[in-house]
Amino acid sequence: MTSSTTVADSAPEPPITDPPKGLRGHPWLTLLTVALGVTMVALDGTIVAIANPAIQKDLGASLADVQWITNGYLLALAVALITAGKLGDRFGHRQTFLIGVIGFAISSAAIGFSGEVSLVVVFRVLQGLCGALLMPAALGLLRATFPAEKLNMAIGIWGAVIGASTAAGPIVGGLLVEHVNWQSVFFINAPVGVLALVLGLLLLVDHRAEKAPRSFDLPGIVLLSGAMFCLIWALINAADWHWTDQRTLLFLGLSVVCFVVFVFWESRTREPLLPLSMFRSVALSAGTVLMVLMAFGFMGGLFFVTFYLQNVHGLSPVDSGLRLLPLTAMMIVASPLAGALITKFGPRMPLVTSMVITAVSMFGLSRLDVDSGGLEMSIWFALLGLGLGPVMVGATEVIVGNAPIQHAGVAGGLQQAAMQVGGSLGTAVLGAVMAGRVDNTLPQKWADAGLPPMPKGAESKASDAVEVGIAPVTKSTPPEIAGKITAVAHDTFVSGMGLAFTVAAIVSVVAALVAGFTKRGENAEAAGGSVHI
Repeated sequence: MTSSTTVADSAPEPPITDPPKGLRGHPWLTLLTVALGVTMVALDGTIVAIANPAIQKDLGASLADVQWITNGYLLALAVALITAGKLGDRFGHRQTFLIGVIGFAISSAAIGFSGEVSLVVVFRVLQGLCGALLMPAALGLLRATFPAEKLNMAIGIWGAVIGASTAAGPIVGGLLVEHVNWQSVFFINAPVGVLALVLGLLLLVDHRAEKAPRSFDLPGIVLLSGAMFCLIWALINAADWHWTDQRTLLFLGLSVVCFVVFVFWESRTREPLLPLSMFRSVALSAGTVLMVLMAFGFMGGLFFVTFYLQNVHGLSPVDSGLRLLPLTAMMIVASPLAGALITKFGPRMPLVTSMVITAVSMFGLSRLDVDSGGLEMSIWFALLGLGLGPVMVGATEVIVGNAPIQHAGVAGGLQQAAMQVGGSLGTAVLGAVMAGRVDNTLPQKWADAGLPPMPKGAESKASDAVEVGIAPVTKSTPPEIAGKITAVAHDTFVSGMGLAFTVAAIVSVVAALVAGFTKRGENAEAAGGSVHI
């Protein structure tokens, strides 16, 4: 049955909330509290990659088991984000945030105490579900607490926390695994979670819009969850299955079918999970696409940078993380500054400029070679951080600010889901670009170096190794031959990485064009109007 009114037809209404008394409900203390919760989720997105080898050795896990430790978390997070945002809109973002924090901290501790890899995977899935609860709720709390003129600055700091936590993951993980144990990578979330919980109970104020949803769209939840699962699952496995494999095509096809049926259902149900009327806003739609494209280049490109630093340059995980500090530092600096610029000038020009800077940095990174020095890398990493920081802030503000206040949680989930899809898509597509370049150039480079032909059936294993910057040599390989193989492998990998960054740069140019359709949030004034800072 079609609703007689739509979200777009009704004016945005302010949240029902009592004025903050003392420290409780203070906007900046709210930001501090939600930042602690967000730190756990963002950190866990990258910190676990460093711990996986130790987990595999200690628990006797297979390669597939280790992959599930990462993929289970990613799948649960991506599938549940929009639904979790809806829960926040329905029951209040404070409650949803606190439940997410409690669940994330408990599941993290449970992983540390697990003695079987199957339990690690189960609790990683629970981590992802709890992370999905608290991420949109954090944005919903910021949207409801901060007045319009301060919201961009708050989102800027929020974005800086995410960027810093994501980039700090390999450094923190490397130090903990090297000097303590792999369990400490998960135990570290417990005290952070306890602090976030205490501050949340003391400082956070519940905000609910007068027209907040009163029921659940269960068919919509099932359809959207199925669509997201099939899409992310296909992208995760595309590198192993290949894009033309029947399994990849099957899951991509199922995803499309689920999305189509989801749209059909949402257009007819009275209270939809994801109101399609939100996308009548060109700015919100552009912000969502921009977030996907930004994450495509950022996550897809950085996927190869870690292999480049560790396998080509021979750096340890900790040293690799330190080499990326210019990127982290510039994101930390640029994000709050971008919030101020966007508040003053609107998001369009800052976003267009930032995506152009991102494209330039991607083109610069595409020219790195085997012998590139630390200074050259630092320049391009710093420029990349300068471009990415404002986009993280601006696209988030455009999506959340152009959504009605009663759908702030859904908008936050949409923003995070777009980032997850973009990152998975970038890793899968650029991985295919790398694989194609290696398959096309490795045999010729191998022959040009005067190396003996590879044994029959060894070409595939050699290509797999080269795709991550590893030279396919054995202990019995003579040193002179091993040196030539290493040179060929690294040269081929760098060639593939250069092509991948070129593709990422072109995507960034497209994103700059999309950014031209963004504008300041039309519903921002509905939030935090009675709050004085």
